[in-house]
Amino acid sequence: MEEDLRRRAEDLSRRANRSGGATHTKFLTPAEVHELRRWAQGAEGPVVFLGGDPGAERQIACFLPDWMEPEALDPADFLCALELHARFGAPGHRDVLGAALALGVEREWLGDILIDGERAWLYCLPSVKEHLLLSLTKVGRWGVRVRELPLSEVPVPKRETEQLRFSVSTPRLDAVCAGLFRLSRATAAQAVAQGLVQLNYQECLKPDAQIRSGDVISLRGKGKGQITKVGDGQSRKGRLFVSAERAR
Repeated sequence: MEEDLRRRAEDLSRRANRSGGATHTKFLTPAEVHELRRWAQGAEGPVVFLGGDPGAERQIACFLPDWMEPEALDPADFLCALELHARFGAPGHRDVLGAALALGVEREWLGDILIDGERAWLYCLPSVKEHLLLSLTKVGRWGVRVRELPLSEVPVPKRETEQLRFSVSTPRLDAVCAGLFRLSRATAAQAVAQGLVQLNYQECLKPDAQIRSGDVISLRGKGKGQITKVGDGQSRKGRLFVSAERAR
């Protein structure tokens, strides 16, 4: 799948340069976003990721001709935002997603879903906007009213993070996971073996997987963190310092 994703990105990048206009993917999974962000560092032209807000998990990758500045891109050309209002209930994420999928909408046509009580916000591709506006009348047990919103009016979720700096003897997954979540290395290694740890949004069962700057590590029940720098100095005993950012 990773090779297919890279080939698709290369093709979209070439098409952007040939046509002189931006090309784009559908909504990518968090794992695909992470991989393409790394690939984009060596791409021929600019690559812009759009998801509604900078912290969105599902995003669209837009490939620009090499002469086009990212600031010239209008996000509203590539994604739309809908607000759902359930007057007598509080539908959850699964309710909203299930209702949209039941209308024949594919998951890759939908971005993040934000929930706040009786209101929800859903990002989607422009190609399915009208279908959702006309047909999405019920979510779970509740009737809903749906309207389009300017992207700037969708509330941005509050995301609190904690800055960490710890040392490891080696930048292995089990060691870095232990420092990130304040566990013993044995406990972290056991979590990896049990399939509780994801590396860059994919399950990783290798405790000796080497961690690089930019990697995202998730531990079920403990949260998620991103490694900002591996080898951020060295202790007197030769241990490597690691800097990271962890969601609260």
